Amino acid sequence: MTRSRRPRRKVVLWGLFGVLALAIIAIILVVILVIALLQPTPPRPGPAAPGQSSAQRPRTQPADCADVSVVVVPGSFESASDDDPYNPRANPNALLLRISRPLAQAFDNSRADVYTVPYAASFRNPTNLDDKTRDYNDSRAEGTARVRARITEVNQRCPLTGFVLLGFSQGAVIAGDVASSIGNDKGPVAADLVLGVGLIADGRRQPGEAIDVAPSPPGVGAEVSLGGLGTLVPGIAMTGSRPGAFGSLRSRTVSICAAGDLICDAPTILNPFDAVGKLLGAINNPIHALYGTTRYWQSDGASATRWLFGWSRSVVDRAPRPPHN
Repeated sequence: MTRSRRPRRKVVLWGLFGVLALAIIAIILVVILVIALLQPTPPRPGPAAPGQSSAQRPRTQPADCADVSVVVVPGSFESASDDDPYNPRANPNALLLRISRPLAQAFDNSRADVYTVPYAASFRNPTNLDDKTRDYNDSRAEGTARVRARITEVNQRCPLTGFVLLGFSQGAVIAGDVASSIGNDKGPVAADLVLGVGLIADGRRQPGEAIDVAPSPPGVGAEVSLGGLGTLVPGIAMTGSRPGAFGSLRSRTVSICAAGDLICDAPTILNPFDAVGKLLGAINNPIHALYGTTRYWQSDGASATRWLFGWSRSVVDRAPRPPHN
């Protein structure tokens, strides 16, 4: 009896070792997938006190204040920390230039001030020791801080100016995070001053948390899909969904995502084995880079950038015209 049991135990032990080895391999593959999925494109700042409520604001503001401040946050590799916010040159093919430039041309400076946030917009590959660029966490933290600083600066000088936030990819994560903070009364301004938030390929997207512009796929953002990994990948924190979503800004936030773009349309991953099978085949898909075309997303013949430009323009058109002194 004793001899017959020993071989069985060995078989069981080897089976357990085999399962453990497969799990480790699967986790390693997921780490590689995270890098591959997010590269084509930190601790969050502490809560700030919201801006003045409408009852506390002055009745007029300085004559050189624009009625609307449009804050644009480019995607990965589409900006630089020292870029010109009024004439961005870091990447002449940056997606949101298709919106910000015609928007600036459509309105006088007194009506809309279009400001493109300069930040690292980088994504370092932690598996490449020769890659000296700033990592995703650092880039995202800088972008978030600069968006908040810009909004605060404008609001302190122009307390009646409204805001429109636009973001793509890494920039959509940043703009969405700031909008979530504002919509949940954590500043840097009161929510009623935010007239609209437009996001393309938001890495923290959750269907139903904003106005999902059709056609809208059922998947979630990559950071939500892989949120269980947390800080497993150095420099690439997967922060999951946004606590409180967009709060009071839900009805003023629009989200565009093309089916198959795994930055915003990833499957919900419950274990590493599922992750490998579901994500492996989509690493090199071109969808994420083609929102300026109608190939993978279009609404009544309009590309994502054309649609968001039309939406942004209508938001500015309908914005209040505060009195000036």
